[in-house]
Amino acid sequence: MQENRNLKKSVFHIAKMDCPCEANLIKMKLDGDTDVLQMDFDLAQRTMTLVHTGNAGRIAGILETLNLGSSLIETSSTDICSIKDSPLEQRRVLQTVLAINFAFFLIELTTGIFSSSMGLVADSLDMLADAFVYGMSLMVVGAASSRKKRVALLSGILQMILAGLGLSEVIRRFLGFEETPEFRTMIGISLLALIANSVCLWLLQRMQSKEAHMKASVIFSANDVIINLGVILAGVLVWWFDSLLPDLIVGVCIFIIVMRGALRILQLSR
Repeated sequence: MQENRNLKKSVFHIAKMDCPCEANLIKMKLDGDTDVLQMDFDLAQRTMTLVHTGNAGRIAGILETLNLGSSLIETSSTDICSIKDSPLEQRRVLQTVLAINFAFFLIELTTGIFSSSMGLVADSLDMLADAFVYGMSLMVVGAASSRKKRVALLSGILQMILAGLGLSEVIRRFLGFEETPEFRTMIGISLLALIANSVCLWLLQRMQSKEAHMKASVIFSANDVIINLGVILAGVLVWWFDSLLPDLIVGVCIFIIVMRGALRILQLSR
């Protein structure tokens, strides 16, 4: 076990770190390095803070091989007791939001089928897609680089399949003669999902994590809140116009969001 007096905190400027993709690249490069204990990223300032043992110059040399314009700003002593956003805390939060998303996937899928609401079905598949993202983030905590890439690739492919199936179902319903969905069920279940996603977003934001996989989870939860509001609005419009078109339109929008998220994940798996 390392003594606290041997711990150091080094701040690096990464000139070409424009998005979580570069941060993820750095994480995969440094994962497995026994000197590195924690990595925190600030994308806005393009900085990375490392808690580590050993020589910061050696780590700087590793970062230079990525050609991201990295430079060491400062190194100082630190205390491991003061480190926040630990892998253990990340696992607890991710396990909680994963359980919430999977539970509401089952609830929304079931009620969406029985109420003939494409919006609820789409939102349920979005919940399942998010569960893949949270599961991937959970496996990323402390995992090896090769495992991260395999998990990211599988998650992206599954999301693309779900989005494709969903869009084909929307087209089938648009061309067919489906009954108008039950707007009360749409609104009621979406309100419950909105509360659940708001709790997930609060849990993730409370950590104030700057790591790429945690920031990605925050983005997906924020999107979920917007999607829930969209389904609620669709339910109101279905009731107002007595038409299934608002339900189909919001379903298309959700599946497009799922597909865009899948493409982003596939980019990280390269």
